Amino acid sequence: MKAVVVMLSINLALAGVNILLKEILNEGISQLLIVVYRQTISSLFLLPIAYFWERKTRPQLTAYTLFLLFISSLLGLTLTLYLFLIGLHFTSATFSCAFLNLVPVNTFVLAVLFRMEKVNMKSKGGIAKVVGTLVCISGNLLLILYKGTPLTSPGSTNGKTNGGRAMVEAETQGKWLIGSLVLTGGCFMWSSWFLMQTRVGKVYPCQYSSTCIMSFFSAIQSAVLHLIIDRKNSLFIVKGKFAILSLIYAGSVGSGLCYVGMSWCVKQKGPVFTAAFTPFMEIFAAIFDFFILHEQIHLGSVVGSVLIISGMYILLWGKDKEAKECVVKQTISIEEAYHKSNISSTNTDALEQI
Repeated sequence: MKAVVVMLSINLALAGVNILLKEILNEGISQLLIVVYRQTISSLFLLPIAYFWERKTRPQLTAYTLFLLFISSLLGLTLTLYLFLIGLHFTSATFSCAFLNLVPVNTFVLAVLFRMEKVNMKSKGGIAKVVGTLVCISGNLLLILYKGTPLTSPGSTNGKTNGGRAMVEAETQGKWLIGSLVLTGGCFMWSSWFLMQTRVGKVYPCQYSSTCIMSFFSAIQSAVLHLIIDRKNSLFIVKGKFAILSLIYAGSVGSGLCYVGMSWCVKQKGPVFTAAFTPFMEIFAAIFDFFILHEQIHLGSVVGSVLIISGMYILLWGKDKEAKECVVKQTISIEEAYHKSNISSTNTDALEQI
């Protein structure tokens, strides 16, 4: 239950982060600049905690460990956040969080490709994992290709006129597809981070220290990318109290405590369990999106999300089924081995008596 409570709290906090970031993106702040400040704040926030909390248990940093942390930071923090912010800017917070439900399936697919997971098509669990993956892929395609009609009336979502709303819809329609594709790529990046965390947790099992180092690497990586990509707007200046407070919250909570909690859950329960709670982020984001940002919810988002979430839980049911079958087989093999050893010892005693 501790891991469940931690993951629910993390997804609630991340949903709040996404709502705040959507607001400051609408103000025109660069995506990479947000990543720079968010990761810098995260590393500064975690530095004293990591130093004092793990100073007695922290292993020595080796070149291999630093390399793993650098690559993990590039994939799971810098590129994931950058792609997600681009998709968030082109779409909405609820729609962006819907794509995060793909993370468990992407994690499973990558785990199979890297031989970290096995699929047994002769068992019900193996068939369920394949069916769940196909259902999730169908939902993903539906999200990308079909936006659908809005399920909320224009008058109840915001105060814009019908003409103004039509202009906004016309401007964002072309970007919706681009945002969807970018979000899909970001989800694959985040899935690779979950898999890398299993390796990082073995060689450097310190959640605070590893997250602090990854945040530091990510701040440097995103700053370099900001100078390369945003040459016309290469200044590292953020104006406005709301933007500053949002970045402080996103850095300390979103990239600090949340990533620490996810690293701990990966260590305790595995990457697929940790990724399984992403649907709750969409639920929390939809509530915030509707009542705070007054964004419309579209039919395609709802149907696609239902398919993705259904497929994800079919996949997880298959994993649980296979795990139970594996335990049963191991128990039977142990009992058989114990029975054979008893028979062997009985025969030996009989021979000695003769």
